[in-house]
Amino acid sequence: MTSKPEPVADERLTGAHDLALSALHEITAPDTVGPPAGYTTEDDGAVSLRFHTRLSGYPGWFWTVSVAVVDEAEPTVLEVELLPGDGALLAPDWVPWATRLAEYQAAQQAAAHADDDLDEDEDEDEDESDEDESDDDESDDDDDVDDDEPKPRFHAGDLDGVDIDELDADHVAGHDDDDAADDDDEDIDEGERSY
Repeated sequence: MTSKPEPVADERLTGAHDLALSALHEITAPDTVGPPAGYTTEDDGAVSLRFHTRLSGYPGWFWTVSVAVVDEAEPTVLEVELLPGDGALLAPDWVPWATRLAEYQAAQQAAAHADDDLDEDEDEDEDESDEDESDDDESDDDDDVDDDEPKPRFHAGDLDGVDIDELDADHVAGHDDDDAADDDDEDIDEGERSY
């Protein structure tokens, strides 16, 4: 397999720096154009002259001016452009909006599912820790209480160890005594009236 021979560059084109710089200065300020950076010979005989760029934000890019000789006339400019070199900083490939939106929505759904799973795991951990604590409390209570000792009985009427129902019963009993005394007084009054 034989390799294709590289085209021979026309010396009039490889030395056409003044023509290339004149074309560049029509589209960009002279201070954005750096020194020459070589050339590339194209298949059709044209030559692309390269110049370093001094534009900020374009590291590794080159001003490129394609020149050619047409019908044995003087060299002429075919094209002027800013092209990236090897290792140049490039923008990412363009992705349609619909594709980006679909990817964003899928990522949001995945994040929501991950949050739900995390919440469920936390709830399960809390339930398990609550059960462990209640088991520990029950075992501690069992250890502290002696089966032979009487256990205090508390109900809704207890207030700081005082049985409210007993106080209430005494109060009611006191009222009953008062009522009986009142009845006796009434009997006496009625007796006095009978005389």
